[in-house]
Amino acid sequence: MGDYFSIRWIDGRVRMLDQRLLPEKEVYRDFVKCSEVAEAIRQMIIRGAPAIGVATGFGLALTAWYSHATDIDKFIKELRDDAEQLRMSRPTAANLFAAIQRIESIVDMAGDLSLEELKSAIIAEAHKIAAEDVQMSLKMAENGAQFIPDDANLIHHCNTGALATGGIGTALGVIRLAYQNGKKIHVYVDETRPRLQGARLTSWELKQLGIPHTVIVDGASGFFMKKKHIDACLVGCDRIAANGDVANKIGTYNLALAAWAHGVPFYSVGPTTTIDLKIATGADIPIEERSASEITQIGKTHITPDGVEVANPAFDVTPARYITAIITDKGVATPPYEQSIKKLMIG
Repeated sequence: MGDYFSIRWIDGRVRMLDQRLLPEKEVYRDFVKCSEVAEAIRQMIIRGAPAIGVATGFGLALTAWYSHATDIDKFIKELRDDAEQLRMSRPTAANLFAAIQRIESIVDMAGDLSLEELKSAIIAEAHKIAAEDVQMSLKMAENGAQFIPDDANLIHHCNTGALATGGIGTALGVIRLAYQNGKKIHVYVDETRPRLQGARLTSWELKQLGIPHTVIVDGASGFFMKKKHIDACLVGCDRIAANGDVANKIGTYNLALAAWAHGVPFYSVGPTTTIDLKIATGADIPIEERSASEITQIGKTHITPDGVEVANPAFDVTPARYITAIITDKGVATPPYEQSIKKLMIG
């Protein structure tokens, strides 16, 4: 079990598991245009900051693979136009912008490369981004193992497993490795409204992996912290500011407040590619606003009156003071985060 994957490059095609259809159907889709990849990111066929970063690299690799440009300047313009489409797909995930920057750096340093050499370099860099993501997942899991006691009850928000990365996951990767190493674990899975990534995706992954779990509504986390012994909360992250504020799926902030009130350790797990030192605090992180239909409907069923006013931010920001530690591929950052995060990035 557990042989599913979020994204792969297969002979000039980008194959993604369509996460909109889980858990009812397991359908993989192939894409051959960067514009299709951008739309897949926007429509959340693929999601999760690390997986979006991998998809971004592969999207630009498709541009290089299929471009008919015979002039290097025309090719570079085509590539930059496609990069702009990707930038507009989802504005919060730092990994998306980091992947674009890496590909554009190849272009900026092209020097005397021929057109074909430049295309090959871009494709190679995209594969490097994907391979690094696999390794970062393993490093995060290893670095986070120390925070999972045996016979642990954990609360997890959204989805941070193999579906959200190119590897085994971020927060869920920590849980997965701890379970594989023989620790007894029970996971309380926040359903994660409005798109139900916890109920649909995390529970699906945990079932594939054989890890015991219970799905709860988002508003029940405080109840379970009070009534049961909860050892830790683990979440992912889409962007980390220089001061340790973390942007993650909407509802993360509420969970952190409940954990703080009950003395439960709260860990954010993410690759260093999610850290954005150019952003001083979480107040400066752009927050994506998604369609009202995600709230007014469940599937095709309307659950609100017609014409109701809706606000649907996809993410919220958890202040650093509520975060016990930030677990990354390069190590663990602890308060004061301004110092520990900078040390991680420099080291």
